[in-house]
Amino acid sequence: MKMNFRHTITACFVGYIIQAIINNFAPLLFLTFQASYGIPLSRITLLITFNFVIQLAVDLAAAGLADKIGTRPLMISAHIFSAAGLALMAFLPEITGSPFAGLLIAVTLCAVGGGLLEVLVSPVVEACPTDNKERTMSLLHSFYCWGQVGVVLLSTLFFTFFGIENWRILAVIWAVVPTVNAVIFSIVPLKTLVEDGEGMKLGQLLKSGLFRILFIMMLCAGACEMAVSQWASTLAESALGVSKTVGDLAGPMMFAVLMGTARALYGKFADRISIDKAMPATAVLCAAAYLCIALVPSAVTALIGCGICGFSVGIMWPGTFSKSASALPRGGTMMFALLALAGDLGCSGGPTLAGFAADAAGGNLKAGVLCGAVFPVVMLIASIAAAHKKS
Repeated sequence: MKMNFRHTITACFVGYIIQAIINNFAPLLFLTFQASYGIPLSRITLLITFNFVIQLAVDLAAAGLADKIGTRPLMISAHIFSAAGLALMAFLPEITGSPFAGLLIAVTLCAVGGGLLEVLVSPVVEACPTDNKERTMSLLHSFYCWGQVGVVLLSTLFFTFFGIENWRILAVIWAVVPTVNAVIFSIVPLKTLVEDGEGMKLGQLLKSGLFRILFIMMLCAGACEMAVSQWASTLAESALGVSKTVGDLAGPMMFAVLMGTARALYGKFADRISIDKAMPATAVLCAAAYLCIALVPSAVTALIGCGICGFSVGIMWPGTFSKSASALPRGGTMMFALLALAGDLGCSGGPTLAGFAADAAGGNLKAGVLCGAVFPVVMLIASIAAAHKKS
């Protein structure tokens, strides 16, 4: 069968599902790691931090690597790292002599793969010849949401029927997905956004006032999403009066489903709705959701606000990518790498600011969310500025 660009786009959709597997499978096992290997919670937290640091480093390095190595070898490498990390997670803790060291190696491999996917997948899709770039980009990012829901649901079903003690088998099963997609990426056609030597350099991007605004928008997109999604489980527990396990499923899954729904809907109607009008509107809706969570005393209403927030942040990340690609067509992989870096900084900075504010208020989570409302406000201002700035 002859491969065409539709197969390329489908493989990219699967790439974001793989990123969801990498980011969401291991956290489901943190308590199991703690109980099985005797790893203290402080070291489990270090796994999360290390994963974030590695992904930031990859964001910085990926653009230069893509120029030197090429997109295809780097994309295949991303899948190989992802598959190796997932598979070795099942074996290294037992054979290294130090379970934590084994997990750290596996998480590092996954982080390298996930970081490369984050930088490469979007520009590959943007370079494909499609009728509506914004629609395709929004649909692409919706697959991360569906991947997140699928990983949590399917993993939970596996643990229910086969037992949590068989998690190693599931890790190997998940590793099959990036293995197969690596083969597909070795044969599908690929295009680049700009020809060699014609893309904007780092200095040119940093001098661009429009790019600096887009960088701020991407940072806010990550912060708007994570500053609330991290509290989704707690809000579900308090609103529904359920156990932590049910809360872990209900809150984050509701957030992910509504975020994916927003991306899918925009993907369907992108040709009728200007991204310059959609972004400010979603920022206003996001700010309203933050205020609903923070100021309304009802736990059920706060949970509804959490769902609205998931819907409102849906197009922020892919919308910023699409706006960047259309406004700065010579930005190339370097631009996407820097935007991925901004998004990851926001994903870390948003929850951190909310957490500090909550601690300062005596552990009041609503105070933390209220402080986090600064991010959708900044997103509103930046998106309006980007719509009117030419370069």
